[in-house]
Amino acid sequence: MSTHHGRADGPTVLVVEDEASIADVLAITLRFHGFAVLTAAGVHAAIDLARKARPDVLLLDISLPDGDGRQVCRVLRAERPELAVVFLTARDAPAEIVGGLALGGDDYVTKPFNIDEVVARIRAVLRRARPANPAAEPLPRAAALRHGDLELDEATYTARRPGGSAELTPTEFALLRHLVRHADRIVPKEQLLRHVWHYEHAAESTVVETYISYLRRKLDPLGPPLITTRRGVGYGLRSPARSGGAATESHNPVEGP
Repeated sequence: MSTHHGRADGPTVLVVEDEASIADVLAITLRFHGFAVLTAAGVHAAIDLARKARPDVLLLDISLPDGDGRQVCRVLRAERPELAVVFLTARDAPAEIVGGLALGGDDYVTKPFNIDEVVARIRAVLRRARPANPAAEPLPRAAALRHGDLELDEATYTARRPGGSAELTPTEFALLRHLVRHADRIVPKEQLLRHVWHYEHAAESTVVETYISYLRRKLDPLGPPLITTRRGVGYGLRSPARSGGAATESHNPVEGP
C-alpha cells in the first residue's frame, strides 16, 4: 500500500518503511519541515510509486516484507542516477552499510534514530544532488569543471577522461568536485566529511574511504590513476602537469559543497 501526501512545493521524499508507526512519524515530521511525502511499505510498491511520482529522495528501509530494500535502490538508481538515497535501517553492521552504499546510497541512518538527524541527512543529500537553487531557475547550463584530463559535467553527473566517461552518483560527484576545486593541496578527511557529507563530528567514519574507493573503480579504467592518498591526512589529485593542464572551470559554476 502506498499513499500520496504532502506539499507540492517542496522536494519529494518517498519513505519506504513497513512499520506503520515509524512511517507515520517520518511523514508527519518531513511534512512539517516542508517536504512532500509519499509512503510505500514494500519493494514492489516503492518501485512502482517511484516510477510514477519521480521523488527527489528515497528514505529506504533495508528489511521489507517482500524483499530487500537495497533492491529498490539498485533498480531505481539504474534508471535515475541523480536520485538521492538515504538508507534507514536497524542493521548497523559495517558490511551491510557499505554494501548499501556500494549500490548507490548516499547516506544511512540506523534505528533507533533521532528524527532531526534524519531531516538533516535528507537536506544534506539534496544539497549534494541539487546544488542549484530552484528559485533561480531557469538556470544557465551547468559548468564544466576540469582538472588535467578530467572533466566533470554538473548537468549529468558525468566524469569524462580520454578513456571514456563514467556516471557518478550525487555523492561521488560532490566528492570529486570538492577534490578538483581544491586540487592544489591534500584535502583533509575531516574537511571532506564536513563539506561533502555535512558531518560535524564523524572523524571515525569510514565513508570517505569507501567513496574514494568507488571513484577509483570508475575513474582509473579511463586514464592514469588520478586520486592520491596521504595516509593520516587526506586525499588529493595528481598534478595536472602529468595529465595536461591546470584545473579550470567554464563560465560561472553553480556552487556546491
